[in-house]
Amino acid sequence: MRRRSVPLVVAALTCSLATTTSPVPAGLNVLFVGNSLTYTNDLPGMLEALVDSTAGGDRTIDAVTFPNFGLADHWVRGDAQRQIARGGWDIVAIQQGPSATEGRASLIEYAQLYGEEARRVSARVALYMVWPAQARFFDFDGVSQSHALAADSADGLLLPVGEAWRAAWSRDSTLALYGPDGFHPSPMATYLAALVIFEQVTGRTPIGLPASLSVRGSASAVVALEPAVARLLQEAAAEANATFARP
Repeated sequence: MRRRSVPLVVAALTCSLATTTSPVPAGLNVLFVGNSLTYTNDLPGMLEALVDSTAGGDRTIDAVTFPNFGLADHWVRGDAQRQIARGGWDIVAIQQGPSATEGRASLIEYAQLYGEEARRVSARVALYMVWPAQARFFDFDGVSQSHALAADSADGLLLPVGEAWRAAWSRDSTLALYGPDGFHPSPMATYLAALVIFEQVTGRTPIGLPASLSVRGSASAVVALEPAVARLLQEAAAEANATFARP
């Protein structure tokens, strides 16, 4: 399990996705619950680095993650519920596997359960939409639909990262978003995920954010992109949010 904490100041979340140049909200507090699709390349750390780049206020970006865990596994173990119950969160971002048609019922069930846990501490659950394995590329539509249904069922946010992959590929089909195993994200793809989530939890456009990131304490979470590539990914993140995000 990885945890990342910085000083905590509770404040209201900016829910609008409207473009703004104001500082990020002070006291932005996000908890991730997931598996290696979240901790590979340190997505929570990349999100924190993006928020830090805006010179905003204090924030807590924390995570409860274990390899090969689905949301049901987290529920049985109980660490995620205990961390949520600490309170002070704005967003609880939950992540399972692709959950196309075969995992849809479980994803919806646990989205509702985690949504209830989040509401008890005045937070909102968010569904981190991932992507299918490269060998099941045909499952993109199913993955997208499953996560949209789960977000609707839990009255949660939808973080359409898988759709941002498709928006990026529509601009440049050669982008290496899959890692070497054809399933986990490349550092570029984790950067893209962080852009999608950044816009939704801050209300700020991702366009114009830094093209290079170095996450404190994480040698593996380093991104140094060409400015044109970073701009393409930023535009893809903004497009996916504009098209698929829930209010």
